[in-house]
Amino acid sequence: MSQVQLRDVTKTYGGNQIIHGVSVQIEDGEFVVLVGPSGCGKSTLLRMIAGLEDICGGEVQIGTRVVNDVLAKDRDIAMVFQSYALYPHMTVADNMAFSLKLKGMPKAERAKKVHKAADILGLGPLLDRYPRQMSGGQRQRVAMGRAIVRDPQVFLFDEPLSNLDAKLRVEMRTEIKALQHRLQTTTIYVTHDQIEAMTMADKIVVMRAGVVEQCDTPLNIYDHPDNMFVAAFIGSPSMNFVEGKIVMQGGKPTFASHDGVILPLSEDVQVKDGQPVVYGFRPEHIQLAGSDGIETRISVVEPTGSETMVFMEMGQSSITGVFRERVLEADGAPLFVRPDPARVHLFDPITTKCLG
Repeated sequence: MSQVQLRDVTKTYGGNQIIHGVSVQIEDGEFVVLVGPSGCGKSTLLRMIAGLEDICGGEVQIGTRVVNDVLAKDRDIAMVFQSYALYPHMTVADNMAFSLKLKGMPKAERAKKVHKAADILGLGPLLDRYPRQMSGGQRQRVAMGRAIVRDPQVFLFDEPLSNLDAKLRVEMRTEIKALQHRLQTTTIYVTHDQIEAMTMADKIVVMRAGVVEQCDTPLNIYDHPDNMFVAAFIGSPSMNFVEGKIVMQGGKPTFASHDGVILPLSEDVQVKDGQPVVYGFRPEHIQLAGSDGIETRISVVEPTGSETMVFMEMGQSSITGVFRERVLEADGAPLFVRPDPARVHLFDPITTKCLG
């Protein structure tokens, strides 16, 4: 059993509460990503699970054991940090075997475990090299191998790809996900990069200011955000928001912005005439339209090849669209668009909660 359960976990520094009663259930073999902006408490929470930070309140349970007062070395976890933290005077093989050597494991058994992990990670030809002779991606693999040889109940990753270039980040996140599927070890991964979270996780925990805003599968969070913070944080570019109210036209609901722009709604939304709302739609859920669409004014066009990102002004609101079609109009030109009413999200302007 390698479930991890957090029950009303709190953390306080100098009278300031940093973690506010976090409760999360992580199943055996699950890949869970803690994501949120800098300072939200995700790394602190990971370090509390690891035993590197004291737990001020609540319980952390790994497997069947509550580990609040268990030393880090006795929690049967392995952690991979943002920095590779390799010993520069040791070879790859010695770096990977070091923790096993400290436990007094016989040399032959250590070598067997190291070679098995090296085969999994493609490090076999590199076992005699030193860290200075390796690329960043190779060093990160060594750090992962050092964790694998311990055969822990839980892997903990603290922003392990932050020091890599963009291309290598994509390659390494694929490798980490494939590795986790192969080993079936419970994994908790911290990142501020929502693309990493979406592509790697079985379940995402979105945090803000020490509180869990939403915990669900990546696609459920993307399709059904609980509030405006989650809607804005998950998805790139961020969701568009326009403030206004509901206006009934011929018995059917529409949305009117504060500056009079009328936007479409699905007929089955449960709203009232005059109800104030925030109208949200993702950049990829807006379509190019003819002259019967909503007129906008282009601010900037950013072609990426496969898609075109267009920043535009709609009345007094700034919005972003991502189109498969190529938009060749110049900056300042009019562009007629239409949000897909079936993909629109409505939020309460006061609580910021999704209205359904």
